[in-house]
Amino acid sequence: MHGAAPEAPRCWRCRTGGTGLRPAVRASKMEAPSLSTAFAPPRVLVRRKPCMRKHIWKIVAGMAVLVVLLIGGACLWAVSLLRGSLPQIDGRIAADGLTAPVVVERDALGIPTIRAENRVDLAFATGFVHAQDRFFQMDLLRRNSAGELSEIVGPATVAADRKVRVHRFRDAAKQVLASADEQDRALLDAYAAGVNAGLASLDAKPFEYYLLGVDPVPWQPEDSALVMFSMYLDLQGNDFRDEVALGLMHDTLPPEMFAFLAPPGTEWDAPIQGEAFETPAIPGPEVFDTRDPEEVDVAWLTPPGDLEPIDRFQPGSNNWAVSGKATKDGRAMVADDMHLGISVPHIWYRASLVWPDDEDGEQEQRVTGVSLPGTPAIVVGSNGHVAWGFTNAEGDWCDAIIVEVDPHSEDAYETPDGPRLFSRRDEIIKVKGGRDEKLTIKSTVWGPIVDRDHRGRPLAIRWVAHDTAGVNMGLLRVESARTLEDALRLANLSGSPAQNFVVADDEGRIAWTILGRIPCRVGYDGRLPTSWADGSHRWDGYLDPEEYPRVVEPENGKIWTANARVVSGEFLEIVGDGGYDLGARQQQIRDDLLATEEATEEDMLRIQLDDKAVFLNRWQGLLLETLSEEAIEADPRRGELRKAVENWGERAAVDSVGFRVVRAFHDKLHSQLCDVLGSPCKAHDDDFSLGRYERVEGALWKLCTEKPEHLIDPRYDDWNALLLGVADSVLDEATSNGAKLADFTWGNRNTTRIQHPLSKAVPALSSWLDMPSEPLPGDWDNMPRIQAPHRGASQRMAVSPGHEDEGYMHMPCGQSGHPLSPHYRDAHAAWADGKPTPFLPGKAVHKLVLEPKEKQRG
Repeated sequence: MHGAAPEAPRCWRCRTGGTGLRPAVRASKMEAPSLSTAFAPPRVLVRRKPCMRKHIWKIVAGMAVLVVLLIGGACLWAVSLLRGSLPQIDGRIAADGLTAPVVVERDALGIPTIRAENRVDLAFATGFVHAQDRFFQMDLLRRNSAGELSEIVGPATVAADRKVRVHRFRDAAKQVLASADEQDRALLDAYAAGVNAGLASLDAKPFEYYLLGVDPVPWQPEDSALVMFSMYLDLQGNDFRDEVALGLMHDTLPPEMFAFLAPPGTEWDAPIQGEAFETPAIPGPEVFDTRDPEEVDVAWLTPPGDLEPIDRFQPGSNNWAVSGKATKDGRAMVADDMHLGISVPHIWYRASLVWPDDEDGEQEQRVTGVSLPGTPAIVVGSNGHVAWGFTNAEGDWCDAIIVEVDPHSEDAYETPDGPRLFSRRDEIIKVKGGRDEKLTIKSTVWGPIVDRDHRGRPLAIRWVAHDTAGVNMGLLRVESARTLEDALRLANLSGSPAQNFVVADDEGRIAWTILGRIPCRVGYDGRLPTSWADGSHRWDGYLDPEEYPRVVEPENGKIWTANARVVSGEFLEIVGDGGYDLGARQQQIRDDLLATEEATEEDMLRIQLDDKAVFLNRWQGLLLETLSEEAIEADPRRGELRKAVENWGERAAVDSVGFRVVRAFHDKLHSQLCDVLGSPCKAHDDDFSLGRYERVEGALWKLCTEKPEHLIDPRYDDWNALLLGVADSVLDEATSNGAKLADFTWGNRNTTRIQHPLSKAVPALSSWLDMPSEPLPGDWDNMPRIQAPHRGASQRMAVSPGHEDEGYMHMPCGQSGHPLSPHYRDAHAAWADGKPTPFLPGKAVHKLVLEPKEKQRG
């Protein structure tokens, strides 16, 4: 029958040479049955004209039925394929590469507890379950850093691939693998074998590959390094640009103005060692005067109505620790929530890994937390002896190098050893559905050429990520640490994007250090682009663990970090300044912690969910001052705005109009002043944005309160007119197109949009693939509860080592990347509502045994 559904293949691997794995190619399309010949009108219709209408209707009806059957059959076939990519989670599976059986138990949320007889088999099984639930995500992560997305996506990602390919992370990943010691290599090999076995265990390839028209390619051991490089790009990928922007400011603005707008810190600083910095004094009119057309050309200024609020979100996190002397029962505790972009599937994968602690197998070792699909390690969590959490350290891990071209040859550049020729390498970017593109990468002995500065000089990048020391399996060592001292040393030796490593042990002690490699700079601090041509400025390897900054057992029993400056003095010189956060969030966490006595896990969650608008308090006061009686008399509409501001609730609540008004007032004023003060720099680089520099906040507040006439927006007569104009623009936005101010709530602005990458390209899939959109409390920055439409806390946890059964952990979305899985979104509600779920996996409801093929045959 022509309308019958085509039979779904029993195994997608049968069409791909048995393994189901081959280089990505365009999938062959099914040929639809032809209706032109099968349902052609019979000749008799020509001879029996009186019955033609009757026969036409019969034919149309028949064709309609057949079309419905065809569509229904195709849908059944598609659903059959889709269900075929659901993982097997019960029973037994024989797998090549294991030395002994491994048991995978999943709880009601799909969180696995994996029990193996050795760490290598455990790595295999971790790769297996990662591939079962998240292979497409892993594929995107490795392709992202390798600059190979266009091979499966097409021309839309060519620009992104060209930008990333300059780093040659594919080659770097191979070097990481080649330099790995025997133990790490065995774990990476086992993990890769497990990934490929897990993928091959599916009856159909993951659904994304059908939509893209390609097949998955095998996982290679070096691909785990590529996943780590993707995290480098996410966490440090813009640091180079920030340094170049600071260089432009330094070269363009008077020294006093540069120091004022780009200070090392502000009164919002809350380091755990040292004190806050004071905002510098306002430079006088003899230094910089915005009313002078030679200083600020009004033609360069953006009309206030066209300015976009500056999105200051950057990947970050909160973490803190309390020692036994600051908790209710003498236990030390770590709390951690890492802030990242949130998409479907989610970046993290919860797991609990169990294996023998010694050769006799009498003791077991367990580590529980979140893993990063594509790698075999637990990223943050607890092993019963120590618990740890991360925040992005924001130190200085890469430098922009001004390359001095040889005056006698454009093909050469100056080095301490004399002129050298630029090296050139051609890379081919494969493009699905388009022509392959060639990219020529120009490099120096220090790193690749990635840009030119405002003077046209080539800029090379020196980055920890480019060295083999930058990526290793050090986290696998941390998971086995037994003491605070072990954990600190192993963290210092780990090759990873640098993190604030906050750790607690089962004896009630706490500490902080940097996880990741710290370069040893010679001759400069690395804050601005610098020439390395004469050898006086350079990197001289990496610090040894003994040279790392550490804070151990502080007197107050509390440690806190939130992407702002953590240390001062000599420690700060070692870590450097890579663009710290303002510090308001860190200060609020500090104050919450110091006000908490006899801390418990419940207190940790309360602080993580703190949405009090401490940072905006003073801006609310300024707005009330601006909306004076005289201002309201001049425009009565302002009275309603003032009432909203008076009753703002001081929280980023979804139903608060006043919070959104105050925030919009701050953001619009921030954007407008940054546009004016940064205009001399923008004249050299149209993409320059002063507002991207977090610590300009201190200068802007000083200007808005002291109101110097020589630093006003020259389009206004005085500061009061400027402030009132910004307030009016907020009111105009809130009531545009007949809208009511009462509907201008924060929830209508802060509504989640957590999407699958394919639904962005095919919006019709959104309801099927995306998480539900809902208004959530919290703000994009400057308070503990970070929440933006598609970014925020990627997980929240608090745990005391040795007391994991009392800890909590939750994260958005779910364990599975498969939309038909019950675990695709079943963890999402608890995360959105801020409700704790147990740190440890629950009771097992599914049990899968992975067995060596040889043993099963026997």
